[in-house]
Amino acid sequence: LGGFAIGISGIAPMGLLPHIAAEFAVSPQQVGHLISIYALGVVVGAPLIALGAGRFSRRACLVVLMLLYALGNLLSALGTSYNAMLLFRFLAGLPHGAYFGVAIVVAASISPAEQRGRAVGQVILGLTLALLAGVPVATWLGQSISWRWVFAGVALVAVVTAGLIGRYLPRGPDAAV
Repeated sequence: LGGFAIGISGIAPMGLLPHIAAEFAVSPQQVGHLISIYALGVVVGAPLIALGAGRFSRRACLVVLMLLYALGNLLSALGTSYNAMLLFRFLAGLPHGAYFGVAIVVAASISPAEQRGRAVGQVILGLTLALLAGVPVATWLGQSISWRWVFAGVALVAVVTAGLIGRYLPRGPDAAV
């Protein structure tokens, strides 16, 4: 679910840019910066979070990263200005890369040696499904109802994901990130 939520939030805004531009009264070129600033958040966040996350358990790190991701998307759904949206999209991008890195390490570490490749593939499958199915559905929903519901929905999926990780990820030997 985490990869699914991240994939939708990172890509779906492309189809929603005209609606967001109209609401904030900015040009289509200007609103395109929302995607660039999200990507910048990913690039900045992954190494910074990796450096700071070393003292936390992988399980706790995944839960916190997904909750931060939920917060960034909820704030995006509630954004009242273009400048606020720039900030919120940057914040939403920060945990993106770190989440995938930690999720892949966790998937491999909790799987038997002969199934590690498959476990990593399943992590990436969430992103793939988001791109193939989630983005078109999110774009349709955003164009039909409101782009804000897309970000709110992603935030909800992220909160559910954090809860599922907290509940079902084994507590066993949980090395730091």
